[in-house]
Amino acid sequence: QVALVESGGGSVQAGGSLRLSCAAYGYTGSGLYMGWFRQAPGNEREGVARVDFDGSTRYADSVKGRFTISKDNAKNILYLQMNSLKPEDTALYYCAAEYAHGGSRSLSQADFGYWGQGTQVTVSS
Repeated sequence: QVALVESGGGSVQAGGSLRLSCAAYGYTGSGLYMGWFRQAPGNEREGVARVDFDGSTRYADSVKGRFTISKDNAKNILYLQMNSLKPEDTALYYCAAEYAHGGSRSLSQADFGYWGQGTQVTVSS
């Protein structure tokens, strides 16, 4: 029902910055909460950050202070500003979304029903 399209991935040197974008299409009714996940080869997909319709945000400890998530609620466009990138940040980054509801605001995959195709971020040392 909801289609997500990511852009902005690429290759950067350690210490550099990237800005990812995700546009949501096909949504109706209530607003979306959205988030970013990432998966490196051989690793489980992990939650990076999420932003809810009221603007509340949550970050994984590994990216706190370096990454900033934001969302244009009118257009349902999600952003992830990534600064001070490290080689450990190298992964396929996924945009995810779900219709807003009450409850805990987690970084669990189970809390998101719609997923983008992923965009590659590579950080070299």
